[in-house]
Amino acid sequence: MGGDGHGKSDGRTDGKGTALVLGGGGLTGVGWEAGMLYGLARAGIDLSGADLVVGTSAGSVVGAQLTSGLLTPQELYERQLGDPDGELPAKLGTGLIARYAVAMVRSRDPKAYRRRVGAIALATDAGAESERRKVLEARLVSHAWPERRLVVAAVDALTGELAAFERGSEAGLVDAVSASCAVPGVWPPVTVAGRRFIDGGIRSATNADLATGYARVVILAPMSMGGRLVPSPASQAARLRAAGAKVALITPSAAARKVFGRNVLDPARRDPAARAGLEQAAEHAAEAAGVWADPAA
Repeated sequence: MGGDGHGKSDGRTDGKGTALVLGGGGLTGVGWEAGMLYGLARAGIDLSGADLVVGTSAGSVVGAQLTSGLLTPQELYERQLGDPDGELPAKLGTGLIARYAVAMVRSRDPKAYRRRVGAIALATDAGAESERRKVLEARLVSHAWPERRLVVAAVDALTGELAAFERGSEAGLVDAVSASCAVPGVWPPVTVAGRRFIDGGIRSATNADLATGYARVVILAPMSMGGRLVPSPASQAARLRAAGAKVALITPSAAARKVFGRNVLDPARRDPAARAGLEQAAEHAAEAAGVWADPAA
């Protein structure tokens, strides 16, 4: 379990390795990423063989399924279609968003902001942790860490520090994904080894800096915003490029964002979001192929 450092290296890329970064974005983010991955695979760019997969919130769900070895990109996509049976409806209300905004205004640095949001999560009665865990158990096709390297980003609710869970860390896969998806004030913080963790998207929508050191990086970012205390996917992509990596950053089209609607946590929006991702993928196939192709091959 990591601190607030980067991934493989803090220096320039060593010229080796591929990384797929899957960002947060609620249930619509899960659907859109699955559709995008299948659409790119149909175009001949199969990202499932990445040397590293970084998953944040929604991206941790998609990443865990993609690296399980039990689903093809097509099967992952098809799991997003139809009736969202077993999913608990939720909503980021205006009151909660306002509390996030106040926490940001009052915070002098990123960790202070994350601690304030963590305090919101710890003080909110968001239901039983065990019940929320059952939802994630049902969502994942495997409960074991994959052999392929998967890093799941969460945030320590008390300290505001990044937790980069992976195989060999204190968290099992279900707990790591549950923690990464624990939207503060909506779902309860997740307990791992006596510590409480919340959604990794509070640190960054993608946590793409965990792919530092990899030569070729594709970032799927259902949410593209950022600011003074929460780096945007674009700013993180720029830093990776400055370190020598080839990077493709893909965000939802205007049409996809319209399909998402106002509530990204609405289970009924996952199906149309997946279809929107599949449709949009063709627009980015050439860009993704240009990054993913191994120049030495």
